[in-house]
Amino acid sequence: MLLDKEIEKEFNLKAIRSSGSGGQHVNKVATKIELSFNVELSQSLTQEQKEIIIDKLAKRLTKENVLIIQCSETRSQLKNKRIAIQKAISIIEEALVINPERKPTKIPKAVIKKRLKSKRLNSEKKANRRKPDIN
Repeated sequence: MLLDKEIEKEFNLKAIRSSGSGGQHVNKVATKIELSFNVELSQSLTQEQKEIIIDKLAKRLTKENVLIIQCSETRSQLKNKRIAIQKAISIIEEALVINPERKPTKIPKAVIKKRLKSKRLNSEKKANRRKPDIN
């Protein structure tokens, strides 16, 4: 996407102390990355794109329409930054993909006839298994 570099400039990255493995290293170094992206204030997106993103990502956005992503997958701050940026870009790109509307196809008459014929044959087969009605 052409907007990648432009959007990347609008990301706010913040380093936080991470939990998990690392021993004393965790207590000293802020390796966890928190990425925030304000959709409404973005200058690289058109108004239409902003509306689509706000609509599709409603559950992921805050009340102020800010997308927040946290990454603490690795012990390296630089790797976590790269991962967070890639996640954010992929989430935004997925939201902007417009799926074509599905047109339901008509069921062919031959298929309908075949189904009804097989139902009739099956019902006759089961009817022949019953005991004869002697009255």
